Amino acid sequence: MKKYAFIVLAALAAACGHVPHDTGTAIRPSEYVSTLVGTQSDYALSTGNTYPAVALPWGMNFWTPQTGPMGDGWAYTYGAHTIRGFKQTHQPSPWINDYGQFSLMPVRGRDKLGEESRQSWFSHQSETAKPYYYSVYLADHDIVAEMTPTERAAVIRFTFPESTESGVVIDAFDRGSRVEIVDAQTVAGYTTRNSGGVPENFRNWFVIRFDKPFAAVELTDAPASYEAGSRELYPEGGKAVEGDHAVAKVHFSTVRGEQVTARVASSFISAEQALRNLETELGTDDFETVKARAQERWDDVLGRIEVTGGTTDQYRTFYSCLYRSTLFPRKFYEIDAAGKPVHYSPYNGEVLPGYMYTDTGFWD
Repeated sequence: MKKYAFIVLAALAAACGHVPHDTGTAIRPSEYVSTLVGTQSDYALSTGNTYPAVALPWGMNFWTPQTGPMGDGWAYTYGAHTIRGFKQTHQPSPWINDYGQFSLMPVRGRDKLGEESRQSWFSHQSETAKPYYYSVYLADHDIVAEMTPTERAAVIRFTFPESTESGVVIDAFDRGSRVEIVDAQTVAGYTTRNSGGVPENFRNWFVIRFDKPFAAVELTDAPASYEAGSRELYPEGGKAVEGDHAVAKVHFSTVRGEQVTARVASSFISAEQALRNLETELGTDDFETVKARAQERWDDVLGRIEVTGGTTDQYRTFYSCLYRSTLFPRKFYEIDAAGKPVHYSPYNGEVLPGYMYTDTGFWD
């Protein structure tokens, strides 16, 4: 009871942009946050029903490591031991489930398109989970994966071992999707995966641009039963797969410690708008620049409430809860070519001018 009384009183403190410094050393508010709080849950027993969202405050897109199978509302559970993808998510709650989701998963080896075959063991000891940054070591593939966000885009970095069979699987999920090889470094497509209540033309269009050319590409509409054929290179682009469950795997030959970066953005409006979101929100900024900017944004929002007089554990609890409360409602608008806010309407399927916010995750 004492802890909860502290949290309530601290939340009523005047916003003044400082951080607690009882120990004499200033700590940035974002450093107190653990996004893993509330993730030790499952369908039978909830301790929060949360997932470790890598996002900006009120951002349109969140990213999360995915331990659960495709379509499971408990996308990440602390007791799980394997990760099967890094998913763009818009899920407010496991009971409401997700919409507009797709994932990337780095792998080493052949024939790893399906979520069961591509999954990798991981340990929480090798995991860093902050609002602005997530990293984990994927032991089965000997790969380190890292993510950092903007509002509608993200940079995902993979550190590979020496291998002629390194790759990244792009899974557009089932119930209607498309993946296209645009050129030797770019993949685009859409996912229609949702949990109901959307217009018939609902799409989440995505574009993924790598900083290393593909050595080869595989495409399939049936990853679970897919038997790998010949690896093909499509340097001119134009090769696509569209159907119930579109998946691509891009291949690289890597030396030990080589980093391959994927710059990802999406749009509920169009493929062109997804590319615009990628170029305007990321530009030419590298991973570390995007990460630093994301942390600054979280420090700005979390630092508007000053907390003093508590213990370190109480600060961690407070700022982890404050982080969770500033994820929603999410921005559901985008900025068009004229610099104007526009949004896809979930009520009539039209693209309309102006702002829109949606979702609330305060149940969980």
